[in-house]
Amino acid sequence: MSVRKLKPITPGQRFRVVNGFDAITTDKPEKSLLAPIKKSGGRNSQGKMTMRYKGGGHKRRYRIIDFKRNKAGIPATVASIEYDPNRTAFIALLNYQDGEKRYVIAQSGLQVGQNIVSGDSVAPEIGNAMPLSAIPLGTVISCIELRPGQGAVMARSAGTFAQLMAREGKYATIKLPSGETRLVLANCLATIGAVSNHDHQLLVSGKAGRSRWLGRRPRTRPVVMNPVDHPMGGGEGKASGGHPRSRNGIPAKGYRTRTRTKASNKYILERRKK
Repeated sequence: MSVRKLKPITPGQRFRVVNGFDAITTDKPEKSLLAPIKKSGGRNSQGKMTMRYKGGGHKRRYRIIDFKRNKAGIPATVASIEYDPNRTAFIALLNYQDGEKRYVIAQSGLQVGQNIVSGDSVAPEIGNAMPLSAIPLGTVISCIELRPGQGAVMARSAGTFAQLMAREGKYATIKLPSGETRLVLANCLATIGAVSNHDHQLLVSGKAGRSRWLGRRPRTRPVVMNPVDHPMGGGEGKASGGHPRSRNGIPAKGYRTRTRTKASNKYILERRKK
């Protein structure tokens, strides 16, 4: 995977850095795995704006992703690596031996024609889904379940990965992409390898219009608002807003908002870095 810097033939292309899409093998999605997406534009059922800075954007169709990897023991062949407009990672189309087709999150290094499988007694190779109890310690993993059978919820974005650190009893210790170290039940599934498209962090949009294509409307800085609209608003001229805080008055930049009595606190061995 690589990135391309465009020639500055227009102001919007001067700083633009785009994905090379070297890993993509087709531009036609599998029709049977597409679903429509209804856009809300940040409005509720009454048509009132309840979420700011949303609206517009290019029309998309959802790719139905198999996060559960519950076809245990049935090998599948990677038919293609595809772009997904709904996520930062690339996706892989699998053709199972029983004839079913499914999309999964593509791992970095996954190749067309490669065979992958999920289950307890499979080899710890890239793309294979295994319970944490069967994965060798120190392995780089992604697409991790938090509860057995729930489906992958952690380490799903482009280039992210976690590491299996230890196992004790029915729990496995995992170091997450945020830096947090926590316990997860050892019978939860995880996929071997890091998520694809690790160059995503190097991309530069180049112009404001690209944010509009992605469905993001312009965001107003709190410091230019009036006091009635935001705690950081008001003042004469270009007065600063004092300490950075949210619209509800909760301080930003380092203030911890996690509930001290949260039930899952006992599973977190080390908090994420500030």
